[in-house]
Amino acid sequence: MSSNIAFFIFAVLFFRMMRDLISKLEADNILAREEFLNLIDNHTPDDAEYLFERARAVRESHFGKAVYLRGLVEITSYCSNDCLYCGIRRSNRGAERYRLSPEEILQCCEEGHKLGFRTFVMQGGEDPYFSDDVLVPLIDEIKSRYPDCAVTLSLGERSRKSYQRLYNAGADRYLLRHETAATAHYSQLHPQWMSYERRMECLMNLKEIGFQVGTGFMVGSPYQTSENLLEDLLFIARFQPQMVGIGPFVPHHATPFASEKGGTAELTTFMLGLLRLMLPGVLLPSTTALGTIDPEGREKGLLAGANVVMPNLSPVDVRKKYDIYDNKLFSGEESAQYVRNLADRIASTGYHVEFVRGDAPGWAKR
Repeated sequence: MSSNIAFFIFAVLFFRMMRDLISKLEADNILAREEFLNLIDNHTPDDAEYLFERARAVRESHFGKAVYLRGLVEITSYCSNDCLYCGIRRSNRGAERYRLSPEEILQCCEEGHKLGFRTFVMQGGEDPYFSDDVLVPLIDEIKSRYPDCAVTLSLGERSRKSYQRLYNAGADRYLLRHETAATAHYSQLHPQWMSYERRMECLMNLKEIGFQVGTGFMVGSPYQTSENLLEDLLFIARFQPQMVGIGPFVPHHATPFASEKGGTAELTTFMLGLLRLMLPGVLLPSTTALGTIDPEGREKGLLAGANVVMPNLSPVDVRKKYDIYDNKLFSGEESAQYVRNLADRIASTGYHVEFVRGDAPGWAKR
């Protein structure tokens, strides 16, 4: 047998093996460790396209062609944490700090509701100003004014008692990315007083309280290995969140990781496809970070299995100040025009915007 024929046979068998792994993941929602690693390390562009094809089929079987919009309100750029990758880390003395008043947040929600948004996401650094005594009446007021809307919070680590108060006030969902499920890697990305165990405790508390819980990780962060990504997938398979937010690592010039290489759209979208097959009914955003590193990043994310996009409803004059990574994608357009443009871009993928709460399957409106 000639070497050319032997190579051809090997290539065909390898091609079939990778397709078989993707089909197995679709059928079983899980793979063995070595099978996940094989896909992460050895997939080709053709393998990725096959994965995306299957991910879209699974996504459409659960959500049809709908893309859910979430109105993002970045309420504060103050943060008491010092994560090594983040531009609003407390050690960045050059960061422009702001915090929105409850009245300003309510104005953002009012504008968003007029535009058709039915989920508001309040996100910010871990700012002591936003205590339970500030957030509870604010959440209550949002739910009172807009009973057809969901409230999502993404405000970092808090006590179980705090999470319970926020849930009792009417908050529906909570996003807390685990960032990495490898303990050694976690310590390389965070200051020593931040604890992987504490992050996991917070996630478990949120789930036990009854939130629709979102977690997620960075793709291509400093020191990350394929084994780290494997641990992320295995953790998510065990935890079974209702939402998973992943995006590429994007360096910020005023952090210790300023000179590190960023993550890629190629690997990020591949991980999105794997996640869709693992968790068929998960709410999976195509993130701003993906759109930042690739002009068509959001569209590529949707075509890889994502079904959520989170446009920014924050006041235009503060959007640049929520500077968590360099060159962050934002629009200075008037909001209604921006939403129309975004809807057109989403339509170009074959999907369409749907202005609904967009809860995870099986979750009733509270």
